[in-house]
Amino acid sequence: MTELLIALAITALIITAVAFAFNASVTNFKVNDASFKALNRARQTLALITPQIRTAQAVDPNSASNRCAFISDSNPPENITYRFEPASHKLYLDKDSNSYLLCDNVVSMTFTKNTAGGTDVKSVLISITVSSGSAQQTLSTAVTIRKNLQ
Repeated sequence: MTELLIALAITALIITAVAFAFNASVTNFKVNDASFKALNRARQTLALITPQIRTAQAVDPNSASNRCAFISDSNPPENITYRFEPASHKLYLDKDSNSYLLCDNVVSMTFTKNTAGGTDVKSVLISITVSSGSAQQTLSTAVTIRKNLQ
């Protein structure tokens, strides 16, 4: 009978250890998955924004730091604005009098316009921070306006 109680106690300890290891694995997976989703959302957003700004005819140097307004290189040219709304944590694309939701769960987004001492914007530094669960990811990129390289 004593041997049976000892075997039962050892089995209970092993099962408890396996349960704790499994729980830690599931928790780690959830954190990594949330981090991946946040990073992927930020990358997709930057992949959409950067080529449009790079090929813009002109970028408004006076737009707020949470906005980037520019005239596209399309035919006919379009007025496009990327607008971050801090209160709702959303990034919008304003085009043709319509607003399109690009990304939600955006913690911060800035467009820093560089005029290099002139009046035309030469480059734009874009920084976006997105969150998913407890994970936050920040990505930044710099975009040079090709029309203003002279």
